[in-house]
Amino acid sequence: MRVFCLAVMTWLVAAPALAGEPTAAELLARYDAVMGPPTFESESEMTAYREDGSHRTYVMKMLRGEEDRFRVWFKDPASARGQEMLRSGDNMWVYLPSLKRATRIANRDSFQGGDFNNADVMRVNYTKDYACERVDSAVADTYALVLKAKSPETAYDVIKLWVRKSDGLPVRGEYYGTSGQLLRSAEFTDYKEFEKGYTRPARVVMRNELVKARRSELVIHAMHLRVEAPPQRFTQVDLGR
Repeated sequence: MRVFCLAVMTWLVAAPALAGEPTAAELLARYDAVMGPPTFESESEMTAYREDGSHRTYVMKMLRGEEDRFRVWFKDPASARGQEMLRSGDNMWVYLPSLKRATRIANRDSFQGGDFNNADVMRVNYTKDYACERVDSAVADTYALVLKAKSPETAYDVIKLWVRKSDGLPVRGEYYGTSGQLLRSAEFTDYKEFEKGYTRPARVVMRNELVKARRSELVIHAMHLRVEAPPQRFTQVDLGR
């Protein structure tokens, strides 16, 4: 929680001092604080739209604890009910009730077959994973950032972000692979105050730039900060319980 408070206070204090021109590091810290608070519990759904015209919606409960711990429970559809995902630090697993065991997964693997990858949903720590710089923005009333991966284990090699000048909230993202090819683009909309003083986009649409007919939409219906998230909830032995 101290990290979240520090990031927000840095934004509030630094912005007036810099006459509305925050540094790239401050903007990125703001993004991390908004999109990935250190502890939270949420109710959300992700709908994956496929190129054949079909779609599937996954209803989820998410819990994040401190020290880069994250857990997802799938409630629907029936084919995914009972599945769980777990992240502890740099390690991720998916638990399948039919096998009664967890299998390792990677940052870049698709999240439930959609256009988000696992890191998009279960890891928001861009300050740790990327070096960033501010560049000129062609989008009105926004700052633009270019993020370059510090490690080959990250979800993307380069990310471009546009955030609102008024409050630092994200507007758009572009996500690139090793060849410089644009893989995905994201639109952040439906800004909502989930708790007093905490506002974030309630909807993120991730478009597949390689297969234009594909997209996935993540919608957050409820979100609570400062929740109880005991460490034992983020262990493999607790999966399936």
